[in-house]
Amino acid sequence: MKVNRLTPILIVEEIEPCLELWVDRLGFEKTAEVPFGDKLGFVMLQRDGFEIMYQTRASVEEEAKTSSLSKALVRSAGQGVLYLDVDDLDEVRRSVEGLNVVFPDRETSYGMRELWLVEPGGNVVGFAARQK
Repeated sequence: MKVNRLTPILIVEEIEPCLELWVDRLGFEKTAEVPFGDKLGFVMLQRDGFEIMYQTRASVEEEAKTSSLSKALVRSAGQGVLYLDVDDLDEVRRSVEGLNVVFPDRETSYGMRELWLVEPGGNVVGFAARQK
């Protein structure tokens, strides 16, 4: 088996507040979006060959009326953890200034410096760079 891509799908109450982090601050591009009512129900974001998707709990609940997979997704909302290996943690730190950073600078025993935050959807995101 060859894995071609691994893409997290994070289930959140609202997508729009999450876009400030990924699009405005970290430079991801919106490559697909699906409206749900007067807001977004789904969005796909990409940068440098990496991808992350968001879907709202409400749109998943609508799908759950006919799908057991969607019922399982509803239960996972706000419980995701992402770990991004980056080349410049100081650049990330500047980009996320003012957000809900819970560990601004952590050194690990395995040679990484990390910054951890909780994004507006309630998921935890860690950024790590090899210590120099």
